[in-house]
Amino acid sequence: MPQPGELLGARYRLDDRLAAGGMGEVWRATDMVLGRPVAVKTLLAGYADDAGFRSRFQHEARAMASLRHAGVVPVYDFGDTGDGAYLVMARVDGRPLNERIAERGPLGPAETMSVVTQAARALAAAHEAGIVHRDVKPGNLIIEPDGTVVLVDFGVARSANSVTLTGAREVVGTALYIAPEQVSKQTTGPSADIYALGVVAYHCLAGHPPFVGDNPLAVALQHVSEEPPPLPDTVPAPVRDLVTRALEKDPADRFPSAAAMADAAAALITVEGDAAAATAVLAPALSRTVTDLPAPPPPPPPAPRPRRRNLALLSGLLAALLGVGTLIAVTDPFGGPPAITTPDKLQPSVAPSPAKGKKNSTKIATNSGNDQKREPSKESSPRATAPSSPAAASSAPEPDPEPTTTTEPPATATTEPEPTATTTTTAPQEGDEPEADQETENTES
Repeated sequence: MPQPGELLGARYRLDDRLAAGGMGEVWRATDMVLGRPVAVKTLLAGYADDAGFRSRFQHEARAMASLRHAGVVPVYDFGDTGDGAYLVMARVDGRPLNERIAERGPLGPAETMSVVTQAARALAAAHEAGIVHRDVKPGNLIIEPDGTVVLVDFGVARSANSVTLTGAREVVGTALYIAPEQVSKQTTGPSADIYALGVVAYHCLAGHPPFVGDNPLAVALQHVSEEPPPLPDTVPAPVRDLVTRALEKDPADRFPSAAAMADAAAALITVEGDAAAATAVLAPALSRTVTDLPAPPPPPPPAPRPRRRNLALLSGLLAALLGVGTLIAVTDPFGGPPAITTPDKLQPSVAPSPAKGKKNSTKIATNSGNDQKREPSKESSPRATAPSSPAAASSAPEPDPEPTTTTEPPATATTEPEPTATTTTTAPQEGDEPEADQETENTES
């Protein structure tokens, strides 16, 4: 196991351990060659020797390295020490969205639409590169001090070039935010990320996910067959309609692309005294009270779905689970909650290339009533900012406490203690409930 002060690859000095799990750790580190702060995710030797885990770890590095977007944490390096593999990425100061919700309760419509706009644009960049994230959740969305939303943790992402990791198809994702097609083992495409982001939006507005249960399987089944409870009446109708569309059971009924969802959300961001708003920035000083100007007329509601389809999906899912024989929870590799895995024949999902989302300036409402604007950075260079306070931790997303499941051939269930501090190096992390308030530095895992 790595120790503080250890030098990886004769270059990266490990400073502080930010999170630890049964398969690896996340560290605050320093690039001794360039003298810059970085985040390092390590894979323990026992798992580095496993071809499946190693392939998944290398895939994460390649997936992240292929992206160039202000809303996606950049990866710098990948290496092997003999004792285990490691991934080096930018260290981003910030806090996971789930912590903000746990601390402040439900977010306002404008704040929520800001999160959705920025996250959807990051997803659009990933989808254009042929990558489906497959684990979008509040814990994987880091809010930087200036309000920028950064998407992290591509550990369970799939691309057109990805290969089978274990020889069996895997349904991977956090149960609280997983799309119906992921649960029922259908082909997973960009629409799965759109659904998950819709669940995130619901969580922001209601203060809790739409579906909860005693175990990950119970939650996953609700995503397949149940309709989410109505959002509070205080949420403007156009915002409710956006969330409803994103949460359609049939992928064809959702937004056609993440870019389209970003544009729709941006159009709903309203700031007191100024209706011309695009991508809103969530600054820490953002007021809890946001005044929404008259919203545009809601889009026509989608045609009702036949109930038989949901029953068919549910029947297919139950049949698949019975065929597997066992549903077990496995510990997240880097200290996060379990992920869902159902064995079957694995076929890589190919993400179509939707049009790029528009990059607009962002507006927010602050306690002082002043608007702030931020132009999304087009730089592909690494980002590293100093914490706003000594207490600031690395933005490696805190393991999002939302239930997850993994259906694999019979195995034993294990659970790992959750880290007390985190960085934006989010390795596949899932959980049940928002974690207590903690500051984190982005070191995507």
